[in-house]
Amino acid sequence: MSKISVIGLCGKSTFMYVDHFHQKGETIEAESVYSEIGGKGSNQAIAAKRMGASVSFLAAIGDDETGQECKRVYEENGVNAFLVTKKGKITPFAFILKDKHGENLVTEYGTAVLEADDVISFEEEIASSDILLIGHEVPDEVNEKAVSIAKKYGIKIILNPAPARNIPDFIAENTYIVTPNEHESKFVNREKIKLLITTLGSKGCSINDSDFVPAMSVKAEDTTGAGDTFNGVLSVCIAEGMDIKKACRMAVKASGISVSRRYVLNAIPYRNEIEGDLNNE
Repeated sequence: MSKISVIGLCGKSTFMYVDHFHQKGETIEAESVYSEIGGKGSNQAIAAKRMGASVSFLAAIGDDETGQECKRVYEENGVNAFLVTKKGKITPFAFILKDKHGENLVTEYGTAVLEADDVISFEEEIASSDILLIGHEVPDEVNEKAVSIAKKYGIKIILNPAPARNIPDFIAENTYIVTPNEHESKFVNREKIKLLITTLGSKGCSINDSDFVPAMSVKAEDTTGAGDTFNGVLSVCIAEGMDIKKACRMAVKASGISVSRRYVLNAIPYRNEIEGDLNNE
């Protein structure tokens, strides 16, 4: 069994479904409201687990009920969670506005944030992993500490640079794969990147801007978490030694399945669903 270590954010996501997004000065009424535990790192960890990997996940929580809810969700999903409690802080939460086309607008808030020293307690998990998956939900100094540990043990790193910001040279130069979407790719210095896999939404993904893997044709119900599903599945495929093209095909199929369903946790597919879909092509 492959092992994936993930560092990122966990918290609560509240979805509000509307016919269309606001125009300036417009007040609109939501058709429905739904809440669940989320965060990019959280979603990626669960996606990797549903692919059959052993998964360890490092995140910060506040000393509040949402933090306790996070713990329960990881226990239920079999994720080995290392949740650092920040006293007096608020576990992150997000409001996600969804329109009838499945597109989304996301606003996040939270004061419980990982620090570089928190990664020290996670060193053994990184050292025993096949892949370390990181992203931009945590400060650069947290990722730099994690990358330095992974480098020491020869562990491959996948960076999902979301939300978009510039990637420090030390991280870029020691990362095996960087996985931006089209917007995030504008912040990537391609000269520093060994392997760039860009997610293209309904078009699939590209490998080093040239080799394309097409998406499956689906009716999009909810695009939230599609990129997270892609990254979690991709990480497991790479850990298992799949070639890049096949790994991308698996990840694209997984994200395609996820967008055909509402919400995120409910939408992340299991391995048998992904492989079954591929076999039916």
